[in-house]
Amino acid sequence: MIGLRARCLIVDDEAPARAELRYLLSGFDTVQVVGEATNAEEALVLLRSLAYDVVLLDIRMPGGTGIEVAEALRAAPNAPKVIFTTAYPDYAAEAFDLDAADYLVKPFDAERLGRALDRALAPSTPDDADEDEAPAPAPRLAPELDPLGRIPVQQGDRTVLVDASSIIYASAARGYSYLQLAAERVLVSFSLSELERRLGGHFFRTHRSYLVNLNHVRELMPDFKGALVLVMDDQRRSRVEVSRRHARELRRLLGL
Repeated sequence: MIGLRARCLIVDDEAPARAELRYLLSGFDTVQVVGEATNAEEALVLLRSLAYDVVLLDIRMPGGTGIEVAEALRAAPNAPKVIFTTAYPDYAAEAFDLDAADYLVKPFDAERLGRALDRALAPSTPDDADEDEAPAPAPRLAPELDPLGRIPVQQGDRTVLVDASSIIYASAARGYSYLQLAAERVLVSFSLSELERRLGGHFFRTHRSYLVNLNHVRELMPDFKGALVLVMDDQRRSRVEVSRRHARELRRLLGL
């Protein structure tokens, strides 16, 4: 259980970066910095010696990466929540595959850090929570998208514009989203609700975690709970869940 103030570990090989994080964190009464590490090895030693609640973790460091630290933590009981803090956007997909609470690209401000802390320290919910009973997420302001319907995807120091028609489906990733294309999956800095509002057209919200391009549905199959599963036409033949409350509307749209 997280107490009145969450115990926080800062991991970064650059002293100015650690000082800046400590300064930003001093403005939050929900956390207390109780440790600092300058590399992956030091971080793992500290994490084994004290039960931290949240770790602010750089990625590129001497002697090991933040990704490797997060992988080691994943198998540990009562592992702390991880917020990556890095100058490199390239590792975001790997970070969320490791269940990171958030991924902050430097420079970021106190407001953005605060949202990450809220996400990391929020009470967890069961993985099998009934989607039909889940409240809809509150809308939030999104960055502007291309008026022609293209989605910007950051790849290293380049921004690639992905045409909406090439998106097979989108899946939720803690305030971000994955776009499944024909042969690859990419991470974008838009929530699923933001994408739903802006894409429109042939996109349909099948589940709180999925937004599907109906032009790319290959098959419909019943699942063991009596709901539906969509088989998509990407190379993997991905299967996308349809919740019970959305199944009737989907059948209507498809003329079934």
